[in-house]
Amino acid sequence: MEANGIGELKIPLLQTPEDGAVRTVYFQLSDIKCASCVNSVESVVKNLDGVKSIAVSPLDGRAAIKFDPKFVTVKQIKESIEESGFRVNELHEQDIAVCRVRIKGMACTSCSESVENALQIVEGVKKAIVGLALEEAKVHFDPNLTNVDKIIEAIDDAGFGADLISSGNDANKVHLKLEGVDSAEDVNAVMSSLELAVGVNHVEMDLSEHKVTVSYDPDITGPRSLIYCVQEEASCGSKKYQATLYSPSGQRERDKVNEIRMYRDQFLFSCLFSVPVFVFAMVLPMLPPYGNWLNYKVHNMLTLGLFLRCILSTPVQFIVGKRFYVGSYHSLKRKSANMDVLVALGTNAAYFYSLYILIKALTSDTFEGQDFFETSSMLISFILLGKYLEIVAKGKTSDALGKLTQLVPDKAYLVAIDTDGNIITETEIDTQLIQKNDIIKIVPGSKIPVDGIVIKGQSYANESMITGEARPVDKSPGDKVISGTINENGCILVKATHVGSDTALSQIVQLVQAAQLAKAPVQKLADHISRVFVPIVVVLALITWLGWFIPGEAGIYPKHWIPKAMDAFELALQFAISVLVVACPCALGLATPTAVMVASGMGASQGVLIKGGDALEKAHKVKIVVFDKTGTLTVGKPEVVSAVLFSEFSMEELCDMTIAVEASSEHPIAKAVAAHAKRLRQKFGSCTEEVPDVDDFEVHMGAGVSGKVGDRTVVVGNRRLMHACNVPICSKVEKYISENEILARTCILVSIDGKIAGAFSVTDPVKPEAKRVISFLHSMGISSIIVTGDNCATATAIANEVGIDEVFAEIDPVGKADKVKDLQMKGMTVAMVGDGINDSPALVAADVGMAIGAGTDIAIEAADIVLVKSSLEDVITAIDLSRKTMSRIRLNYIWALGYNILGMPIAAGVLYPFAGIRLPPWLAGACMAASSLSVVSSSLLLQFYKKPLHIESS
Repeated sequence: MEANGIGELKIPLLQTPEDGAVRTVYFQLSDIKCASCVNSVESVVKNLDGVKSIAVSPLDGRAAIKFDPKFVTVKQIKESIEESGFRVNELHEQDIAVCRVRIKGMACTSCSESVENALQIVEGVKKAIVGLALEEAKVHFDPNLTNVDKIIEAIDDAGFGADLISSGNDANKVHLKLEGVDSAEDVNAVMSSLELAVGVNHVEMDLSEHKVTVSYDPDITGPRSLIYCVQEEASCGSKKYQATLYSPSGQRERDKVNEIRMYRDQFLFSCLFSVPVFVFAMVLPMLPPYGNWLNYKVHNMLTLGLFLRCILSTPVQFIVGKRFYVGSYHSLKRKSANMDVLVALGTNAAYFYSLYILIKALTSDTFEGQDFFETSSMLISFILLGKYLEIVAKGKTSDALGKLTQLVPDKAYLVAIDTDGNIITETEIDTQLIQKNDIIKIVPGSKIPVDGIVIKGQSYANESMITGEARPVDKSPGDKVISGTINENGCILVKATHVGSDTALSQIVQLVQAAQLAKAPVQKLADHISRVFVPIVVVLALITWLGWFIPGEAGIYPKHWIPKAMDAFELALQFAISVLVVACPCALGLATPTAVMVASGMGASQGVLIKGGDALEKAHKVKIVVFDKTGTLTVGKPEVVSAVLFSEFSMEELCDMTIAVEASSEHPIAKAVAAHAKRLRQKFGSCTEEVPDVDDFEVHMGAGVSGKVGDRTVVVGNRRLMHACNVPICSKVEKYISENEILARTCILVSIDGKIAGAFSVTDPVKPEAKRVISFLHSMGISSIIVTGDNCATATAIANEVGIDEVFAEIDPVGKADKVKDLQMKGMTVAMVGDGINDSPALVAADVGMAIGAGTDIAIEAADIVLVKSSLEDVITAIDLSRKTMSRIRLNYIWALGYNILGMPIAAGVLYPFAGIRLPPWLAGACMAASSLSVVSSSLLLQFYKKPLHIESS
């Protein structure tokens, strides 16, 4: 059974731009003077292998060429045009490829900036965005100048680990892990079998990893067919091959678990040495009977305690602490400085000064000095503990997104049906093996594994996990279902229309991941501070040492300030080390990205998709919301309530002309008018389904449509369109229009050969939540206006019903964008809420564009925020979530900056002369670790966010 409008099913629910093998290059050509010149260029370029199409404008000499880079390069195309006698002056708007790379070893904003700088200098890289909290980079590059391998190599050279997550064109790729492939003959057998399979575009084999990557056409084949191809068709005789799905996306989770385990193991290993050092240095000496043995002199003034502390702290300094040396080396090599530099400086100063004390004690029989071995080892242990807790906490920032990805079930029931829809066979398969057009059986209580259309059965689906809408949705044959939602009570058969990365759930996850990667403008503060933070801290540490050492040697401050067994140098050194290690650039770097990460994930779980940190930040400043009327404030399902004739034309003629012209329009009102006209035509005795052809069809944006039906000129639209087409409107028609507009109805006039033949009165009910939403916005200090292409009286009636005071009616799409700009010129931050193609210019112009999820793909593409469930209450959710997030980011900054501003003076010994408070270096290190953890924990509190307004659906 097929649904009506089956063409819709070929479009993903949240469409993303395609990124296939064919690329497009744009040239600006000189000396293009006429059509003959165009033909010359086109004929030369078309003869090149791999060129799919070329279009050259004779007006401005702009050429757009689609080509397959496997057969021809941009340089070859350019040279062929120049050889034909035309100059290529400008090369612009190159086809840009995108890849996502996982980055290991980033600790603070300085690290992420270093990676960005390393990527930006790679030839061909156009843009690089590095997300510190997400530990990923998104790189836009020209595939004709560079490739993914060079990008990963640049990150490796900068001192960080890198793994490819996706290369942008992975939507229709499958990765298979092979078993039994041991020789060149095996490779050839598998490769040839896959390459000959129907629907396969490209095959890549990685023999070292025993993996094969296959690009395919999802409308023809899929992963299940490809696995069968390897296991059945490639296998020969006793030689059998096995293929299983391999998911690179799962590597992120594995790496995260490994990183947590690595920090835990390193911390426990360091404790094995640092705890005894701490006991020997700080605890036992305070318990005289038990600690006396530590004072036993091994040689000269070298005591057993000093010797043991040196032996135990050395593995911590050079084995466990190796990561700080490596990080410092790469950081300084990049001419920057990060947290690793501060830790390495602090621990080295403590360790090597202690080593100097040990050597002096060994070689002198009178020397006495205080060692700091416990400082270096305890410092490293506390920092590792802090990093371990921080990484565990950072993992929780993506919990909301993780829950979305876990909505898809692991298994599904694949069935084969006969012509009557009866099930012939039923097989349980892995969800990842489902292909387009497969028939899937969904039993009551189970999750729906793919996007599809119901072909048999009836049930209710709980879509709250995707849309946030708690009320179950009725599903019957012809209805769409969404992957990850729950089938409540009936058994249904679903035909898969979107699988893998094309499903709505996958696209939501991709959109949120992109948002988490994008930097919020408020992040710039941390970026500026991080560039100078470490050098300033090093200078302050040096000043601290000099500030305590010189006065101490000169006797400026009392001798009793210096603790027993210490001298002025050692006291000054302790203060300097404390300053080095107490300073924390990491907390500043994590303040914004962790909050954005949690907020975007929470937004997605509530049905609000925020496309980036920029949109999240701007939304909290919104002072005025501009609403479209049709489909935004109203339900968007117009119904014709009356139709009248105004001249000698018959109702059948009126209906025929209206149907012919409106059939080519996609506007909701046009569809409602056409459907009503068809019913009227049947009522008046005509049962023909044939629609007359229309010539010169034209869409008048925001006004209506026109065209020629046979020898008649037909115009269908509002009063403004009639005036524009010089169609006179008599008083009788004006009265009909006025009467309906007062009732918030829209009048669609039909003109045939310059005369008003009749009119249709259309109503579109207001959404039930609209009035409460507008009232709540007013309570938040946000004003609302309506900007619509509909007539003034209808728009005013709707405005009065929902409580909006200001209305701008009969405005075309460009006028909507201009109105948004006018409001911005008055200093207002403007949000635009719309759903249609005609709203997209205003959505782009607005500071924050919000698209209704049930709207058009163009509107969704143009918007900054997508309201998945199409409910106006989510306008409030988006703004309120933005306010809460920005408040949390400010709190994070206050804590991170406040910690450093207060912590460094205390570490430098400002309170020591007055209160005797001294911050030992190991305790300073613990404070530094705690500051990062506290910022991440603060961001995690956003996980408890609740909607300020929740309207139960009736």
